[in-house]
Amino acid sequence: MIRLLRQLGGDTRTGFTKLGRSSRFLLLALGGVVSVLLRPRLLLNQLYSVGVLSFLIISISGLFVGMVLGLQGYYTLSDFGAEETLGVLVAASLVRELGPVISGLLFAGRAGSALTAEIGLMKATEQLSGMEMMAVDPIKRIISPRFLAGCLSMPLLAALFSAIGIIGGEWVGVGLLGVDAGAYWGQMQAKLDFQNDIVNGFIKSLVFGFVATWIALFEGYDAVPTAEGVSRATTRTVVNSAFSILGIDFILTALMFGDD
Repeated sequence: MIRLLRQLGGDTRTGFTKLGRSSRFLLLALGGVVSVLLRPRLLLNQLYSVGVLSFLIISISGLFVGMVLGLQGYYTLSDFGAEETLGVLVAASLVRELGPVISGLLFAGRAGSALTAEIGLMKATEQLSGMEMMAVDPIKRIISPRFLAGCLSMPLLAALFSAIGIIGGEWVGVGLLGVDAGAYWGQMQAKLDFQNDIVNGFIKSLVFGFVATWIALFEGYDAVPTAEGVSRATTRTVVNSAFSILGIDFILTALMFGDD
């Protein structure tokens, strides 16, 4: 029993210590954002690496998720004679929930793991220490551009995911199952609310991008400078990002739609 309590206390202390280090790391990364804006080339390079290279997996996943929603939604709505509202079902599901959440999980798996491995490798090969010896701040030069790129890329990727998913739902609902195209788009435009659906979905994706990028960069920067350490840090990035996104999604959904 004493051993269990000792281990529990040690794990708790380690957790709070890591939380403090990550919070300090976040403040330093945010402090370097201004210098990134003065050197836009750094930001553009990272936007390509983090955002553009993630577009393929986001677009393909969005297309198939939308097609599945169109198929499942049609057979569910047909039981109630409401096939014409298929566009509302697909669009609301994607914009409110599935777009931000699935995009966040895919972003963490593809871009987040890549960021962690890249930063961890730079630490293992002492590139970060070399920058400090040359009076170059690695936070401003390496961390902040990637942090800002992740925060900017995630909302755009989530919007593309939702848009492509809506098109996929139309292909199945209108093209294969015979739903009227005018009803599909008209019902969607009439029922979707800009504030409750689009803006709230954007806020979710922005928060998910912030958290996933923060975790990825910190795990890489805090990784043990060995091959095994970088591997473990990459695994922690994917797992912690997934848990964080799903937990934060519940909190944000409760705050946004709890009074509806």
